[in-house]
Amino acid sequence: MQKTYSLLLFLFFIPFSFAQNHDSDVENISEAEMKAANGIMTFVVNQNTLNYDVTHSELRLNVDPAVYFVAGVVKNTVTALENTATITFDLANEMVVTSAKVNGTNLVYNQNGNDEIVVTLPTPLSAGSSTTIEITYSGEPPVSGFSAFATQTHAGTPVMWTLSEPFGARDWWPCKQDLNDKMTSVDVYITAPAAYVSVANGLQQSAVVNGNGTKTTHFTHNFPIPAYLVAFAVTNYQIYEQTAGIDTQFPIVNYIYPESYATATTQLAQTLPIMNLFETLFEPYPFKEEKYGHAQFGWGGGMEHTTVSFMGSFNRSLIAHELAHQWFGDKITCGSWNDIWLNEGFAEYLSGLVVENLDGDASFTTWKTSKITSITSQPSGAVYLTDTEATNVGRIFSSRLTYNKGSMVVNMLRFKMGDAAFFQGMKNYLADTNLAYGYAITTDLQDHLEATYGGSLDEFFNDWIYNQGYPTYTITAQNWGAGLARITVNQTQSHSSVTYFEMPVPIRLYGSGGQTFDTVVDNTSNGQQFIIAVPFVVTDVDFDIKKNIISKNNSATLGSENFSIEEAITVYPNPASSEIHVQMPMNIELNRIDIYNNLGQLVSTSDRPDFSIIDLSSGVHFLTISTSEGRYHKKIVKK
Repeated sequence: MQKTYSLLLFLFFIPFSFAQNHDSDVENISEAEMKAANGIMTFVVNQNTLNYDVTHSELRLNVDPAVYFVAGVVKNTVTALENTATITFDLANEMVVTSAKVNGTNLVYNQNGNDEIVVTLPTPLSAGSSTTIEITYSGEPPVSGFSAFATQTHAGTPVMWTLSEPFGARDWWPCKQDLNDKMTSVDVYITAPAAYVSVANGLQQSAVVNGNGTKTTHFTHNFPIPAYLVAFAVTNYQIYEQTAGIDTQFPIVNYIYPESYATATTQLAQTLPIMNLFETLFEPYPFKEEKYGHAQFGWGGGMEHTTVSFMGSFNRSLIAHELAHQWFGDKITCGSWNDIWLNEGFAEYLSGLVVENLDGDASFTTWKTSKITSITSQPSGAVYLTDTEATNVGRIFSSRLTYNKGSMVVNMLRFKMGDAAFFQGMKNYLADTNLAYGYAITTDLQDHLEATYGGSLDEFFNDWIYNQGYPTYTITAQNWGAGLARITVNQTQSHSSVTYFEMPVPIRLYGSGGQTFDTVVDNTSNGQQFIIAVPFVVTDVDFDIKKNIISKNNSATLGSENFSIEEAITVYPNPASSEIHVQMPMNIELNRIDIYNNLGQLVSTSDRPDFSIIDLSSGVHFLTISTSEGRYHKKIVKK
């Protein structure tokens, strides 16, 4: 596959303070996934790597977790996309290459000081042809505030791990790390002191004791994977295995620090119901032919390396978030950093689905309330990143926007579409052969959701994903005759990029005897009124009690105006250019609508409340609305 996106990234360190609640979990996750560098590092998506695809990588690594150093032999099998005499790999300047070969033949190569190694092929490679390039290298990977390659100790024992998101893979192995290519498969051989246990992506094939105090552990991953999701870790892990899968069973292999084993194994029991939930709501685990698992490492939060999430702890929200990434981020990866919400917003929302399904509606409402509080703490900010924002790693992994607003926008899509259309759309998205185990951008998701929704979602995506801010609602309800209530919806916006947030608006009405009545009105304009049937006299009103809409400082009040049927019948939009709608109380039956021009001539009739006015001339027209309760007259303006 080939998706090309040009991008300049400046990575810098962002300090965070963490509260002891779910928001701290999100910020810990975003910190780990941010891999913020200490100082400034400039990375340009490498145009020199766009002339080929990587189909397979074999990494043979020699490491000791007590020593900050890696020596490796990496074989990258590449297929040329155009005729080329050179192949360029991303590799940090700090890594020293000692040879480059094809089929055992030494090649001319150049480490040019731009974090690249440029290999000159023995003969030019024609488009569509493949070759395997072997690079031998070693060195101390560059050190930053949150390094892609790290050593530490736990309970006095050395541990080594990698975490390469977004652009750290080049720090420790020669690769192609852009968001435009995935390797079809990868083999990782880790040679480390024999006392330690090694872990990497995919299934363990062997662990061979070499007789010189080392052991070589081989893992194979046979699914497409980008360079930033390739990872390994080494320490004195204790292994704890589980079995998961509703239809097809597969292993969950957990690599745990011995001092954490007793507590962690208890917490890891939560993985099984979470896996079952995700398989039920979406589809079977995408890598069920191999494994899932966790490997403990030395940072708060976690990182969703394909088939093995690296974990700083084992609380439920973190387990859920990183597991969700196996579908949203690993199976389908965001096609650019502008679209990072497709990874993080969905992963965080799935952690909310765990709350909803395992704890109940009240807990889910609390979860959504926490998200809304975070999102609305500032009046601006979009889910989708501008090109400028996509140069800022702190903005890419913003807990407020990418994680919290991203997750609540997913919730609002579900609320707008309804569960059946939403979940079917998501299943279709995950099953799309053009996206599965590849890359997606926001319009790919929108296309699938519109197909099951049966209508355009342009307005929603423009308001809630591409533009900024949130609404403040003013809701007024009043009794409107026997068995009726009129609801008026007004709205202001926190940011000028959105003129109006069109949304279904959930409202609860109360009666004096403790009765409640829930309704959802389709709000598309300011001052819009809705007449609904209510089986009691309304004494109070509430807005969005289940917190399905991002909003702030809302008010809901009970009005006391006198009722008349003439006022209850409304026509909108007015003025209009193509279609109008006549809204009436639900207990009144429409017989006929006659439309007259300003000369009193009958120009059109309708027996439906929605009808076209395209053929009318511009100007003022008059409606005579015949109902079961009499005739009523309204004026409209055709634009």
